[in-house]
Amino acid sequence: QVQVMESGGGLVQPGGSLRLSCAASGRAININAMGWYRQAPGKEREFVGRITSGGSTDYALSVRGRFSISRNRYGNAIYLQMNDLKPEDTATYFCRHGEIWGQGTLVTVSS
Repeated sequence: QVQVMESGGGLVQPGGSLRLSCAASGRAININAMGWYRQAPGKEREFVGRITSGGSTDYALSVRGRFSISRNRYGNAIYLQMNDLKPEDTATYFCRHGEIWGQGTLVTVSS
């Protein structure tokens, strides 16, 4: 069974940047089944972005132009580069592989 683990969260000031990583392990890893989601306190989990094996990306409107997703060449890790962070980006960020979710990594944007 596939497992995913996120890393890279932390505290950053508004306008700052962070890079999150998601590493997948196990059998039958499918980069097309992976994506980033986030859940802010008191809100539902929402889609952030994804990348396909062909390199196509898709982003939520709220992060488009500020966030970018990339993958490693082995197809078992994806990354979320977050620039120009805003307080409303504060959330726990989750990596997903199909129905498998990581434990999340907390991103706090505050001065």
